[in-house]
Amino acid sequence: MKKYVVTLTAEERVELTGLLAAGRTAAQKVAHARILLKADTADGRPGWTDDRIAEAVEVSTDTVGRVRQRFVESGVAAALTRKAQAKPSRERVLDGAAEARLITLACSPPPDERTRWTLRMLADKLVELEVVPAVSAETVRRVMKKTW
Repeated sequence: MKKYVVTLTAEERVELTGLLAAGRTAAQKVAHARILLKADTADGRPGWTDDRIAEAVEVSTDTVGRVRQRFVESGVAAALTRKAQAKPSRERVLDGAAEARLITLACSPPPDERTRWTLRMLADKLVELEVVPAVSAETVRRVMKKTW
């Protein structure tokens, strides 16, 4: 007996089949939609086994189980999308306040008779001003690109 039994409503079934027919959807979303349709036990449908679904959709049986669980616990939208990270794998070097200081610094006149700031000069100045303990020029570039 399955712990998480997928029972789709008519509207959910139409939504999932429409998603498959659309043609321009992320592969993971399509795979999860196919998993849900094959696992459906509503209206006397047989509902495939996890092994059979995994083989048909070309995913692992663990993936099938996780999609079933997310559907039962949180609904169709949660089952189709990737679970958000609880904590990012890497903390941000520049938070909002540090980014604001960087922008302010970049808008100020450059030092030493220079015509403009370089990324390395901005990174070094942030460390010198003790905004952050260390920052790379690439991080500065990414923030500047996002801002400008």
